[in-house]
Amino acid sequence: MSGADGDPEETARAPRIPGPRWAADDHADLSAAAPEPAPDPAPEPLPHRVLKSLLGAWALSACSAEETQAVEDHLTECAPCADEALRLRDAVGLLHSERDLDLDPLLRSRVLEGCLGRRPARIPVPAWAGPYDAETARLDALLRDIGEPEWHAPVRLKWFEDERRVHRKTTVAGVIGHLLAVDGLVAASLGLDDPLGAGGAGELTPTERTEAYWNSADRPPTRAIREPWREQSHTLIRTASFAGRGVADLTVTYGDFALPLRDSLLERAFECWVHAGDIARAVDYPYEPPSGAHMHGMIDLAARLLPATLAGRRRTGLAAPARELVTAGSPGRSLHLEIEGAGGGHWFIALDSPAALGTRERAVAQVAMDGVEFFQLVAGHVPPEEAAAGQDGDREAIRDVLCAAASLSRM
Repeated sequence: MSGADGDPEETARAPRIPGPRWAADDHADLSAAAPEPAPDPAPEPLPHRVLKSLLGAWALSACSAEETQAVEDHLTECAPCADEALRLRDAVGLLHSERDLDLDPLLRSRVLEGCLGRRPARIPVPAWAGPYDAETARLDALLRDIGEPEWHAPVRLKWFEDERRVHRKTTVAGVIGHLLAVDGLVAASLGLDDPLGAGGAGELTPTERTEAYWNSADRPPTRAIREPWREQSHTLIRTASFAGRGVADLTVTYGDFALPLRDSLLERAFECWVHAGDIARAVDYPYEPPSGAHMHGMIDLAARLLPATLAGRRRTGLAAPARELVTAGSPGRSLHLEIEGAGGGHWFIALDSPAALGTRERAVAQVAMDGVEFFQLVAGHVPPEEAAAGQDGDREAIRDVLCAAASLSRM
């Protein structure tokens, strides 16, 4: 309570106590005795600090009508208070008794995407490392949202091998161990520690590395695997960012094939998204595709790998022989791959030689599909005969290219 020597400003805004009213049963002549009431003086405006202190009550709709009017008049003139009021109103919305208090599972992803799109990095990340940076961050956000029991939820990894669909059962923690082991190939190429230990890169394929890592553990992986995986991804990004331009062309060997580092991190970003989707399905968590620009880069990498993959399948009798001799003046046939939706575009796949450049003029067939559908094909999650909704032209060429796309998949 305030004394007589209190704050003059607080005293000035003390509630006005009305005078006594005439009783209805008084016998005096009211019209003669009662003077004309003087109009109430206009209330003095409330000071800024008082209005600011009322923002919480205003957000809860707990102010009087006069206070509400004063606060709302103030919000039209004071931008900081307007921002604070909006934040408080949004917070109050989460406390509504008829709503679930759990946050929208997509909220973290939307905030993260906004930060990645707007926050300037203190150490600029090369554009070719951006997809890996974004996808590892999105997967880490998912992992932070799940509880201890969900790390042991069963996950079924699927891919194509020897012209048949195969699968491997593991857990959420096992999937992160798989990503850690295969990302170790990139780490070793940069001179960083390999999770399989000294000399662990060797000639092992990604599948062999994963099995070796799983078998080397004393017990099945747990949520403790998240920290080394995330630290490894951060270290890869920092190293690539500091290393300079020449590092983009450094060779990363995958046992039976090799990629330059710029393509290797793009491939690892794709694998990260694929396995994040596997985890999300296992724990019933909504998960969005990559951004359009990153999707385009991943699709482009797969399209660039298709001619060599098709030639390799042809050598083993899994694809039809080349029909045209490719010379300097004749690039041979092409297949027009049209990817619709975000990240889509047009690619022309050389059919008769991996060294040829596909052209629109020499296209003998066309395949059209959505970007996510193409990703599912390349990941080995759908069979080639069910992948493309739109097909036109040479049926043999279409089958060979779709099968080659599925054969890009692996564990």
